[in-house]
Amino acid sequence: MPYNSNFKFFLTTTLPNPHYSPETSVKVTLLNFAITPAGLEEQMLNLFVMLEMPDLQEKKNSIVADNAKSAQIMYDLEDKILATLSEAKEVMELLESDNLIDILADSKQTGDEIAVRRAESEITEKEIDITRESFRNVAYRASLLFFCIESINLIDPMYQYSLQWFQRLFGSSVRDSQPSEDVAERVSILNEFQTLALYQNICRSLFERHKLLFSLLLCMKILMGDNKID
Repeated sequence: MPYNSNFKFFLTTTLPNPHYSPETSVKVTLLNFAITPAGLEEQMLNLFVMLEMPDLQEKKNSIVADNAKSAQIMYDLEDKILATLSEAKEVMELLESDNLIDILADSKQTGDEIAVRRAESEITEKEIDITRESFRNVAYRASLLFFCIESINLIDPMYQYSLQWFQRLFGSSVRDSQPSEDVAERVSILNEFQTLALYQNICRSLFERHKLLFSLLLCMKILMGDNKID
Protein backbone atom coordinates (compact mmCIF):
# COMPACT_ATOMS: atom_id res chain seq x y z
CA MET A 1 0.00 0.00 0.00
CA PRO A 2 1.43 3.48 -0.83
CA TYR A 3 1.98 5.58 2.32
CA ASN A 4 0.03 8.83 2.65
CA SER A 5 1.28 11.42 5.15
CA ASN A 6 -2.31 12.67 5.71
CA PHE A 7 -3.47 9.28 6.99
CA LYS A 8 -4.38 9.10 10.68
CA PHE A 9 -5.92 6.20 12.57
CA PHE A 10 -7.64 6.61 15.96
CA LEU A 11 -8.69 3.87 18.37
CA THR A 12 -10.59 4.44 21.60
CA THR A 13 -11.47 2.20 24.52
CA THR A 14 -13.63 2.56 27.62
CA LEU A 15 -11.42 0.16 29.57
CA PRO A 16 -10.19 1.89 32.74
CA ASN A 17 -6.61 0.60 32.51
CA PRO A 18 -5.87 -0.99 29.12
CA HIS A 19 -2.57 -2.83 28.75
CA TYR A 20 -0.42 -2.35 25.67
CA SER A 21 2.77 -4.26 24.95
CA PRO A 22 6.05 -2.31 24.66
CA GLU A 23 6.10 -3.16 20.92
CA THR A 24 2.76 -1.39 20.45
CA SER A 25 3.55 1.51 22.79
CA VAL A 26 6.63 2.64 20.84
CA LYS A 27 4.66 2.80 17.57
CA VAL A 28 1.69 4.87 18.75
CA THR A 29 0.75 7.93 20.78
CA LEU A 30 -1.30 6.98 23.86
CA LEU A 31 -3.59 9.60 25.42
CA ASN A 32 -5.24 8.94 28.76
CA PHE A 33 -8.39 11.06 29.18
CA ALA A 34 -9.42 9.46 32.49
CA ILE A 35 -10.03 12.07 35.17
CA THR A 36 -8.02 11.97 38.42
CA PRO A 37 -9.49 12.54 41.92
CA ALA A 38 -7.55 15.82 42.29
CA GLY A 39 -8.66 17.00 38.83
CA LEU A 40 -12.30 16.19 39.56
CA GLU A 41 -12.07 17.95 42.93
CA GLU A 42 -10.97 21.17 41.18
CA GLN A 43 -13.77 20.81 38.61
CA MET A 44 -16.39 20.36 41.32
CA LEU A 45 -15.03 23.31 43.33
CA ASN A 46 -15.30 25.53 40.23
CA LEU A 47 -18.82 24.25 39.59
CA PHE A 48 -19.84 24.88 43.20
CA VAL A 49 -18.47 28.45 43.23
CA MET A 50 -20.15 29.13 39.87
CA LEU A 51 -23.52 28.03 41.32
CA GLU A 52 -23.19 29.37 44.86
CA MET A 53 -21.11 32.54 44.26
CA PRO A 54 -21.29 33.43 40.54
CA ASP A 55 -19.93 36.96 41.12
CA LEU A 56 -16.84 35.54 42.83
CA GLN A 57 -16.15 33.07 40.01
CA GLU A 58 -16.67 35.79 37.40
CA LYS A 59 -14.19 38.04 39.20
CA LYS A 60 -11.60 35.23 39.33
CA ASN A 61 -12.07 34.48 35.63
CA SER A 62 -11.67 38.19 34.87
CA ILE A 63 -8.39 38.33 36.84
CA VAL A 64 -7.02 35.29 34.98
CA ALA A 65 -8.01 36.85 31.62
CA ASP A 66 -6.46 40.23 32.56
CA ASN A 67 -3.20 38.57 33.64
CA ALA A 68 -3.01 36.69 30.34
CA LYS A 69 -3.70 39.92 28.41
CA SER A 70 -1.00 41.80 30.36
CA ALA A 71 1.53 39.04 29.67
CA GLN A 72 0.72 39.25 25.94
CA ILE A 73 1.16 43.07 25.93
CA MET A 74 4.61 42.75 27.58
CA TYR A 75 5.57 40.00 25.14
CA ASP A 76 4.58 42.20 22.16
CA LEU A 77 6.59 45.14 23.53
CA GLU A 78 9.67 42.94 24.00
CA ASP A 79 9.28 41.72 20.41
CA LYS A 80 9.07 45.33 19.17
CA ILE A 81 12.25 46.29 21.08
CA LEU A 82 14.15 43.27 19.74
CA ALA A 83 12.97 44.00 16.19
CA THR A 84 14.17 47.63 16.46
CA LEU A 85 17.54 46.49 17.85
CA SER A 86 18.03 43.96 15.08
CA GLU A 87 17.19 46.56 12.39
CA ALA A 88 19.84 49.04 13.61
CA LYS A 89 23.10 48.56 11.70
CA GLU A 90 25.46 50.50 13.96
CA VAL A 91 25.66 51.49 17.64
CA MET A 92 25.44 55.24 16.83
CA GLU A 93 22.36 54.67 14.71
CA LEU A 94 20.86 52.77 17.63
CA LEU A 95 21.62 55.54 20.15
CA GLU A 96 20.19 58.23 17.89
CA SER A 97 17.00 56.31 17.13
CA ASP A 98 13.98 58.25 18.41
CA ASN A 99 11.80 55.25 17.62
CA LEU A 100 13.71 53.02 20.05
CA ILE A 101 13.63 55.68 22.80
CA ASP A 102 9.84 56.04 22.35
CA ILE A 103 9.35 52.27 22.43
CA LEU A 104 11.47 51.94 25.62
CA ALA A 105 9.60 54.81 27.31
CA ASP A 106 6.27 53.28 26.31
CA SER A 107 7.44 49.87 27.53
CA LYS A 108 8.49 51.27 30.92
CA GLN A 109 5.19 53.10 31.42
CA THR A 110 3.13 50.06 30.36
CA GLY A 111 5.25 47.77 32.55
CA ASP A 112 4.72 50.02 35.60
CA GLU A 113 0.96 50.15 35.00
CA ILE A 114 0.78 46.36 34.61
CA ALA A 115 2.86 45.85 37.78
CA VAL A 116 0.41 48.02 39.78
CA ARG A 117 -2.62 46.17 38.33
CA ARG A 118 -1.00 42.80 39.03
CA ALA A 119 -0.26 43.72 42.65
CA GLU A 120 -3.92 44.73 43.12
CA SER A 121 -5.22 41.62 41.35
CA GLU A 122 -2.96 39.36 43.47
CA ILE A 123 -4.55 40.72 46.67
CA THR A 124 -8.07 40.27 45.23
CA GLU A 125 -7.24 36.78 43.93
CA LYS A 126 -5.87 35.75 47.32
CA GLU A 127 -9.10 36.88 49.01
CA ILE A 128 -11.17 34.97 46.41
CA ASP A 129 -9.06 31.83 46.87
CA ILE A 130 -9.49 31.97 50.66
CA THR A 131 -13.28 32.07 50.19
CA ARG A 132 -13.15 29.26 47.60
CA GLU A 133 -10.91 27.09 49.79
CA SER A 134 -13.37 27.31 52.69
CA PHE A 135 -15.69 25.09 50.56
CA ARG A 136 -12.95 22.65 49.50
CA ASN A 137 -14.51 19.86 51.62
CA VAL A 138 -17.68 19.95 49.49
CA ALA A 139 -15.66 19.35 46.31
CA TYR A 140 -13.56 16.68 48.05
CA ARG A 141 -16.70 14.80 49.13
CA ALA A 142 -18.09 15.05 45.58
CA SER A 143 -14.86 13.55 44.18
CA LEU A 144 -15.04 10.68 46.71
CA LEU A 145 -18.65 9.95 45.79
CA PHE A 146 -17.98 9.90 42.05
CA PHE A 147 -15.07 7.47 42.34
CA CYS A 148 -17.20 5.28 44.59
CA ILE A 149 -19.89 4.90 41.91
CA GLU A 150 -17.17 4.53 39.26
CA SER A 151 -15.99 1.33 40.97
CA ILE A 152 -19.37 -0.44 41.11
CA ASN A 153 -19.22 -1.41 37.44
CA LEU A 154 -16.88 -4.15 38.69
CA ILE A 155 -19.96 -5.73 40.30
CA ASP A 156 -21.98 -5.54 37.10
CA PRO A 157 -20.96 -3.83 33.81
CA MET A 158 -24.52 -2.48 33.55
CA TYR A 159 -23.74 0.02 36.33
CA GLN A 160 -22.28 2.91 34.31
CA TYR A 161 -22.70 6.54 35.40
CA SER A 162 -21.44 9.51 33.40
CA LEU A 163 -19.60 12.48 34.84
CA GLN A 164 -22.15 14.82 33.19
CA TRP A 165 -25.00 13.09 35.04
CA PHE A 166 -23.06 13.30 38.30
CA GLN A 167 -22.37 17.02 37.78
CA ARG A 168 -26.07 17.68 37.18
CA LEU A 169 -26.91 15.82 40.40
CA PHE A 170 -24.28 17.84 42.27
CA GLY A 171 -25.70 21.07 40.83
CA SER A 172 -29.22 20.22 41.95
CA SER A 173 -27.87 19.39 45.44
CA VAL A 174 -26.27 22.85 45.66
CA ARG A 175 -29.50 24.54 44.52
CA ASP A 176 -31.97 22.45 46.55
CA SER A 177 -30.12 22.15 49.87
CA GLN A 178 -30.82 24.49 52.77
CA PRO A 179 -28.79 27.73 52.54
CA SER A 180 -26.74 29.02 55.46
CA GLU A 181 -24.53 32.06 56.05
CA ASP A 182 -22.25 30.02 58.31
CA VAL A 183 -19.59 28.32 56.14
CA ALA A 184 -19.05 25.27 58.38
CA GLU A 185 -22.80 24.67 58.64
CA ARG A 186 -23.28 25.12 54.86
CA VAL A 187 -20.47 22.61 54.14
CA SER A 188 -22.04 20.08 56.53
CA ILE A 189 -25.52 20.55 54.98
CA LEU A 190 -24.15 20.18 51.44
CA ASN A 191 -22.13 17.05 52.21
CA GLU A 192 -25.12 15.33 53.84
CA PHE A 193 -27.49 16.44 51.09
CA GLN A 194 -25.33 15.38 48.13
CA THR A 195 -24.46 12.03 49.78
CA LEU A 196 -28.12 11.22 50.39
CA ALA A 197 -29.14 12.42 46.90
CA LEU A 198 -26.49 10.19 45.31
CA TYR A 199 -27.44 7.19 47.48
CA GLN A 200 -31.13 7.48 46.59
CA ASN A 201 -30.48 7.95 42.86
CA ILE A 202 -27.99 5.08 42.60
CA CYS A 203 -30.17 2.68 44.63
CA ARG A 204 -32.97 3.12 42.09
CA SER A 205 -30.74 1.59 39.42
CA LEU A 206 -29.30 -1.30 41.48
CA PHE A 207 -30.49 -4.87 41.81
CA GLU A 208 -31.80 -5.51 45.32
CA ARG A 209 -28.92 -7.86 46.13
CA HIS A 210 -26.35 -5.13 45.41
CA LYS A 211 -27.85 -2.34 47.54
CA LEU A 212 -26.27 -3.43 50.81
CA LEU A 213 -22.89 -3.79 49.10
CA PHE A 214 -23.20 -0.26 47.68
CA SER A 215 -24.05 1.07 51.16
CA LEU A 216 -20.89 -0.56 52.51
CA LEU A 217 -18.74 0.83 49.65
CA LEU A 218 -20.14 4.32 50.17
CA CYS A 219 -19.61 4.19 53.92
CA MET A 220 -16.03 2.88 53.56
CA LYS A 221 -15.14 5.50 50.93
CA ILE A 222 -16.36 8.37 53.13
CA LEU A 223 -14.56 7.01 56.21
CA MET A 224 -11.33 6.59 54.22
CA GLY A 225 -11.70 10.15 52.92
CA ASP A 226 -12.07 11.41 56.50
CA ASN A 227 -9.01 9.34 57.58
CA LYS A 228 -11.14 7.39 60.05
CA ILE A 229 -10.08 4.00 58.66
CA ASP A 230 -7.04 2.91 56.65
